Amino acid sequence: MWDFSTEPEFEKKLEWTRQFVCEEVEPMDLVFNRFCHAYDVTDKQATAALRPLQAEVKRQGLWACHLGRELGGEGYGQVKLGLLNEILGRTQWGPRVFGTQAPDTGNAEILAMYGTPAQKERFLKPLLASEIVSCFSMTEPQGGADPGVFTTTAVRDGEGWVINGEKWFSSNACWASFLIVMAITNPEAPPKERYSMFLVPRDTPGFRIVRDVGMFTEPLGTSGNESYVCYENVRVPADAMLGEEGRGFAAAQARLGGGRLHHAMRTVGACQKILDMICERALSRRTAGTLLADKQMTQISIAESAIELQQFRLLVLHAAWLMDQGDHSKAHTAISMVKAATAKIYQEFTLRAMHFHGALGLTNELPLGHMFLEAMVMGIADGPTEVHKLNAAKRLLKAYQPTSGLFPTTHIPSRVAAARQKLAKYL
Repeated sequence: MWDFSTEPEFEKKLEWTRQFVCEEVEPMDLVFNRFCHAYDVTDKQATAALRPLQAEVKRQGLWACHLGRELGGEGYGQVKLGLLNEILGRTQWGPRVFGTQAPDTGNAEILAMYGTPAQKERFLKPLLASEIVSCFSMTEPQGGADPGVFTTTAVRDGEGWVINGEKWFSSNACWASFLIVMAITNPEAPPKERYSMFLVPRDTPGFRIVRDVGMFTEPLGTSGNESYVCYENVRVPADAMLGEEGRGFAAAQARLGGGRLHHAMRTVGACQKILDMICERALSRRTAGTLLADKQMTQISIAESAIELQQFRLLVLHAAWLMDQGDHSKAHTAISMVKAATAKIYQEFTLRAMHFHGALGLTNELPLGHMFLEAMVMGIADGPTEVHKLNAAKRLLKAYQPTSGLFPTTHIPSRVAAARQKLAKYL
């Protein structure tokens, strides 16, 4: 736990990644600067530019590092993945280039954990090869991410299942080759045992996209990638179920835990990029006769930013370390804490940088507007921040007991009396 060193061989890979991202990946951001369309596998120009970069990443042994070797990854573990994702988080296209983009990473993980050999061959294999993209279809318009109010059902009918319902914010459904759908299969069971997961090819009859929702920075009517979808008597075979019946909630949590941590890893890199921008601005901009860097408020802001970032980075890496150790109970608490901290630091850093850059910081000539949008999304995606704070508090409170007396256990008069009794022979 206390070893903060990086293996020399892996540090060489990280150094290669830093240079590669700067020289090869960042130009992708500038030329194919379409945040909502980075998953569009039908974009022939972007795909043509993407493939050689992905091939080079594979030659370097850095492809899909979130997965074990048996699935085409490197099996590096979460700490090494965290160090890698810090670099990729500085770019929009980095995750696609390295095969670590959400939601495909999480979907690949649950396919790896719960998929049958036939499911892995049909869905996981082309997903890992970056030939297709996927969608995780869970949240619903009437209740967001709260599974207690989900209404989408899957009813057994002969040799298959019939799915009916609506889903909200099914990211990338417009380009996905398949969707992983959470549906109620046993409405009488306890909430966590009601749901099952199904693999639904996008061309299945009865599936339709009501509309593709854009973000608040885009004009109404703009085609975004957050899809509002409908399942109308969507019939799938029995072997479309992913994992066991009634285990959908557990599968979703297994998927989302890693995904939340990966978002946080990339946020470390994004915040470091923002801090770089702030420091450069401070040394370049003059106002009231001196550089911004000479102002004490600027210096305090930079120091506080560096401290906050290092605290957040260590929190993320510690959660990654817990996952590598297999301590799932402690890891869950740590991930909830990380999830809550991710949105907070990203939002604060982005707003801070906007103020440092003045009017320019509010324009589309800097990446801060896009980063501000990402920061807002982090507070809601993969579960609202408030829910994760509640979950962390509940788990933390389990380690404590109420006091048995009238006063707290730290009550000094009570402790003095006990201490005097213990040391009576010396008094």
